[in-house]
Amino acid sequence: MTASSASRIDAPHRTPRRPQAWSLALLASQAAVAALWWRYGATVGLPAMLATHAPFWWGTLWPHSRVFGPVLNRLTTDERLVWLTIDDGPSDDTSAILDALDAHGAKATFFLVGARATARPDLVREIARRGHGVGNHSSTHPAKWFWALGPVRMRREIADTQRILSEILGAPPHWFRAVVGMSNPFVNAVLKSHGLARVAWSARGFDGVAGDPARAVARIERDLSPGAIVLLHEGATHGGNVETIRLLLQRLDGLGYRAVVPSPKKD
Repeated sequence: MTASSASRIDAPHRTPRRPQAWSLALLASQAAVAALWWRYGATVGLPAMLATHAPFWWGTLWPHSRVFGPVLNRLTTDERLVWLTIDDGPSDDTSAILDALDAHGAKATFFLVGARATARPDLVREIARRGHGVGNHSSTHPAKWFWALGPVRMRREIADTQRILSEILGAPPHWFRAVVGMSNPFVNAVLKSHGLARVAWSARGFDGVAGDPARAVARIERDLSPGAIVLLHEGATHGGNVETIRLLLQRLDGLGYRAVVPSPKKD
């Protein structure tokens, strides 16, 4: 598997254009619900409230949803190219993952947690030195509560990591991966102010929680196709992430896929 110049690919870098629109729409809809409830009671008000909340929950809980703003789920190509994205580092796994990628001539983007990058800046620099991409994956990785963060905490989570990675690498990341893939109406204003585009995925093995590398790779393979964005993890407590990535790289070789890092292209 080689990432030659012939394998270069652009990815649309879409930052949010009107990040406040959803918040205004939500406020307006709830004002209408309150008016209906006051005028007609719960018989009309409750169904109206549930109906107006449905888009909010869809946008929050579904990683591919564009309710709150643009999100990149896959690349557009007919070539057997995939984008490997590795979340949650840097970690004790990072060096071994870098060696595995080198052994297969593969490239990946590491979506890093700011606090962990602060603790291990040499690993962040090594990722970049070996030709891989670096993305923003929040400052503290609040997995249980990211979806519910308010505007102040959300800005801190994203902005702090942007600053940390910029100081370590000398340039800011272009891409953002939401924690657990979730979003809310306060994410996009921060992304817009920092020139970040949100990236989701089209193939995943649940390797962040499941420790069986073979099963994780089998799940990923079911969703592989040209332009797939593959979600991977490092540093999970089950200890299987490095082996999962090694097995996946072998399988990609066998299937004729090449792992590349796309260049951001503004629409």
